[in-house]
Amino acid sequence: MILLIAFMQISFAANAQKISLSKKNAPLTEVFRELKKQSGYGFMINREQVKMAKPVTINMNDDELEKVLNKCFEGQPFTYKLEGKMIVVIDRKPGQVKIDTPPLDVTGKIVDENGQPIVGATIKVKGTWISTISDNEGRFSLKNIGDNTLLEISYLGYQIKEVKASKDLGVLKMEVAVGKLDEITVNAGYYSVRQRELTGNISRITSKDIENQPVTNVLASMQGRMAGVAIIQTTGTPGGSFDIKIRGQNSIRAEGNVPLYIIDGVPYAADVIGAFQTGSGTFPVLSSPINSISPDNLESIEVLKDADATAIYGTRGANGVVLITTKKGIAGKAKVNLNVASGIATATRFIEMMNTEEYLAMRKQAYINDDIGNYPASAYDINGIWDQTRYTDWLDELVGGTAKNNFITGSVSGGNKNSRYLISGNYNSESTVAPGNSLFQRGGALANFNHRSEDQKFKADFSLNYNLQKNNQPSLDFINEARGLAPNAPSLYDAQGNLNWENNTWQNPLRNLNGKFESKTKTLIVNTTLSYQLFPGLDIKSTFGITDLRTRDSRVTPSTINNPAFNPSTANSLIVFNNTDRSSWIIEPQINWTKTTAKAKLEVLFGGTYQRQYTSKLYQSGMGFSSNSLIYNLAAAKTIRILNDESVQYNFQGFFGRINYNYKERYIANLTARRDGSSRFGPGRQFANFGALGLAWIFSKENFLKNDSWLSFGKIRGSYGITGSDQIGDYQFLNTYTASGVDYDGKIGINPSRLYNPDFAWETNNKLEAALELGFLDDKIFLTAAWYQNRSSNQLVGVPFPAITGFTTLNSNLDATVQNTGLEWTFTSQNIQSKSFRWATNLNISVSRNKLVRFPGLESSSYSQQYRVGEPLNIRLVYQYKGINPQTGIYEFVDRNGDNIISSPNDRQTVVDLSPRYFGGLQNQFSFKGFKLDFLFQFVKQNNQGYQFTTGGSMLNRPKRMIDSWQKGNESAPYQILTTGVNSKAVSAGSLYASSDAIIVDASYIRLKNLSLSYDLPIIVKGTKSTVSLQGQNLLTFTSFKDGDPEFLTSGFLPPLKVITAGFQLTF
Repeated sequence: MILLIAFMQISFAANAQKISLSKKNAPLTEVFRELKKQSGYGFMINREQVKMAKPVTINMNDDELEKVLNKCFEGQPFTYKLEGKMIVVIDRKPGQVKIDTPPLDVTGKIVDENGQPIVGATIKVKGTWISTISDNEGRFSLKNIGDNTLLEISYLGYQIKEVKASKDLGVLKMEVAVGKLDEITVNAGYYSVRQRELTGNISRITSKDIENQPVTNVLASMQGRMAGVAIIQTTGTPGGSFDIKIRGQNSIRAEGNVPLYIIDGVPYAADVIGAFQTGSGTFPVLSSPINSISPDNLESIEVLKDADATAIYGTRGANGVVLITTKKGIAGKAKVNLNVASGIATATRFIEMMNTEEYLAMRKQAYINDDIGNYPASAYDINGIWDQTRYTDWLDELVGGTAKNNFITGSVSGGNKNSRYLISGNYNSESTVAPGNSLFQRGGALANFNHRSEDQKFKADFSLNYNLQKNNQPSLDFINEARGLAPNAPSLYDAQGNLNWENNTWQNPLRNLNGKFESKTKTLIVNTTLSYQLFPGLDIKSTFGITDLRTRDSRVTPSTINNPAFNPSTANSLIVFNNTDRSSWIIEPQINWTKTTAKAKLEVLFGGTYQRQYTSKLYQSGMGFSSNSLIYNLAAAKTIRILNDESVQYNFQGFFGRINYNYKERYIANLTARRDGSSRFGPGRQFANFGALGLAWIFSKENFLKNDSWLSFGKIRGSYGITGSDQIGDYQFLNTYTASGVDYDGKIGINPSRLYNPDFAWETNNKLEAALELGFLDDKIFLTAAWYQNRSSNQLVGVPFPAITGFTTLNSNLDATVQNTGLEWTFTSQNIQSKSFRWATNLNISVSRNKLVRFPGLESSSYSQQYRVGEPLNIRLVYQYKGINPQTGIYEFVDRNGDNIISSPNDRQTVVDLSPRYFGGLQNQFSFKGFKLDFLFQFVKQNNQGYQFTTGGSMLNRPKRMIDSWQKGNESAPYQILTTGVNSKAVSAGSLYASSDAIIVDASYIRLKNLSLSYDLPIIVKGTKSTVSLQGQNLLTFTSFKDGDPEFLTSGFLPPLKVITAGFQLTF
């Protein structure tokens, strides 16, 4: 109410048309700017008049505009006249008023690079405030313009164009802005800023980058394209997740490193909502809700990294912020866009396993080594039960199929200079490379409406984004079974086409197709933004957003997953359900004030956040059905268990502010502050303060460099600030109980599950950055180098607790500190820019180091075998491998404590770092007439765990390289003696080997991550455009890693797939 009254008072004062002005020897143009702000009148003055103008000294308070103008024009070689809301400067001649050149009425038409009209382009009389915008056909007109006047034409995404005024300018063609900082505006969340004036660190990709990739996941489109943003695909199974870390791992808890996602201004909770009870065995980690957002709908993705960029988000900005902006309508006649693509996907990088001849030789040698002369009856692979000449490449058979991908997107957009709209729909489907009819499907709709009042004071934006995702996958991944199956194992089907059990001698891997994982997710995101300009320089604004997420998962294990010869009973058939609903609403009122003078600009922003989120989860299972046909009917189950049933409300409240001061467009200071409150902490601990300061010096604006012919831009910037995190789950500070499910004396008991901790508080992250930005040759070459150090403290973890209390941990803040330091380089170059041919290059490189700086009591904690002070968080503690004993042929390891027993944890103390040493991407873009070629190489320098195979010789296939195993006469072999399992020392050593530094290998790689080739077909019908394209993902990989895909850090799951699609796009 206080703010409303203040706004009303300001508005009334503005309408009074009283002027207060105090200047001493000020340039006339500076005086005009101030008068325009106070009066709303525009001024028209030409360059010659500006040169002749004398400085103005004036001191008037609360006077009429006319009196102020008369005072300003005293002693000037010209005077003025009023024309509507315009003050026109005219020459003063003795005895008469005369304009040197008769004014013109200027007309013209603005078009894009394809000759299509641009609606809403700004045409401004340079050096004045006179301007207009182009209409629905790209046409414009300006009246009473001086003959020698220069016009400045601008439109987002295009280079600013200057033309000399004339009566008919004809058709004016705009050129796309490439590498021009002045024309690039970056979304910083609560505000937008020109890229050249950024004091923080924000990486950005646009729809042009996203559309060139045949991907279905938002995060996949970012891989290799942003410095400091490491993204790893966790599985090649459709619907699988991606892991993202922005500038390293800040929290000891894995779930505490998720960045904040903002979609069209609305926070979107991306933490997993599934349940491991229903999770498919095809996914190494549970899927994130971000999977349901379609990349087809995106206009841009900005990633906020340093304190200056993230501190305004306070508690939620510790791990970075991902701003996702959907596509908006373009003014003009209704335009329809159709995009259809279809393609195939295959798995390409597998471990080379033994063939039948090699495998049987390994098996025979193992029996010889074990001194066993007769093969056991259960050794079907070697005793003659199975065909000794049969060979099946099981990796090719079970995961070497061809998946099919289909994409279709349609949209219609249009509008006029005041109102614009876009409505689109999309659908895509992906099958899998494994057998069966598994299918991932996603469909969605997007609606965006934007309105501006005629005077541009009132603005209304509405966005609706709906997506439905369905995923049907096998209950288990086939990779592990495919690796282990003997190459002479029986065929999958018998002569009648039924699953082949080969007289009960094996477990047919296709039995897993009878078990299913099914998931359905619905996502709705709605956002409305209203703003109004109370008077020039003061705006009020409010954002209203809702999200609604509903997921239904189930995992089915029917009795038919077992060999029918053993008469499996449906009493063991099992189904597990997970139903999770999450909805939230948010309101963010804001007030923005801008004050501009001839030399400086001040921007002030204040706002608040009010958010409430509701989550309900129900995990339940049913077991024992009279028939498998009833397995989806939980009421038909003999035993029903409620695994979890909860409803949680999360409340969040914050107040934020920003002050930005820009002096002479060369010295910039940006101060942000925020106070947040979260219901995830107890009384007295719910609120915390966060903030940051960013500074920038654009030294290329200094006089000693202003006219430099080669250095077009130079900036030094730095920032320091504190952000926070409340990613610990809801109400972890309270005493909580769970139902035991056990009946005692007619009552169900409860068990204590968590202890009360009133001191539970925020995790904090101190961020420091320094950077240098250089542009050469009109920014055709641009380099950014940034150094950062982030320190995350007050870690939210489970502190070990004496087991005698009934609790193993107590959720608390640990005095542990995690540090991330790094260097980031980005380089862009416009190598060739001619009328018919263009070539551009983008390169980014990130070098990062993670370190656990302190962790008091680590040795006695539950993390003692996971972390080490002074080492990165992403380490493995392994045994130190010595080699093979030449007498016994068995692996040997360093006995650290000298007790002659190799055991954990005493001897498992060798630290290996699996963090990337550096990573990045190299992109080249070519265009020649109607052809466009775009390709991206992604590179990573890292170590990884090789395939964790144990001893060779049992009834499991092994990598081909294990043919070279120890035996008499081959004592220098790299692998130990083969055994069928009888040699217990060899078996034990094989297990130790799989947990030693012997399997840590170089997993660095260079990958042709993306390639896109397109051709714009000749225009047959005016106003239409059609394009054919060929796109590829994960096409080539160069690496010395032999154990599958080097990107893939989790063994036993399908690696990323190679995807090739062909598409057709039509616009009319």
